[in-house]
Amino acid sequence: MRIEFEGARYHIINRGDLRSDGFESAGAVQAVLTALEEAVEKFGWVLFAYLVMRNHSHLAIETPPGNLSAGMPWLQSKFSMRFTRFRQERGHLFHGRSTATVWEDERTVSRVVGFLHLNPVRAKVVPIKKVGEYR
Repeated sequence: MRIEFEGARYHIINRGDLRSDGFESAGAVQAVLTALEEAVEKFGWVLFAYLVMRNHSHLAIETPPGNLSAGMPWLQSKFSMRFTRFRQERGHLFHGRSTATVWEDERTVSRVVGFLHLNPVRAKVVPIKKVGEYR
């Protein structure tokens, strides 16, 4: 069961199946961002931050209508269909459903956003001086 209520704020992680590098190309990243923009509009979410790594993505969102359990499957499905159609592949793209951690106070927003933005540095993908250039 998901913890879900109006105005809930979440840190969400989507992992690629078998930790595969599903988001390695610029086209895949753009497809993720397009699907994310569509989900934000369709479900009335507030997007604080996002991060797309090679094998997973992070979102920091608020769900004013309290509809995470409707929106996340839609988002994952929309991206998966586009990705597998483009690559002419079959099978699962995501390693199950997304992980969603709820936070309760305003201060947590800045901590989660900071965590997301520094993740590529911790993963040694980019040096700290170039973190602002990471997608």
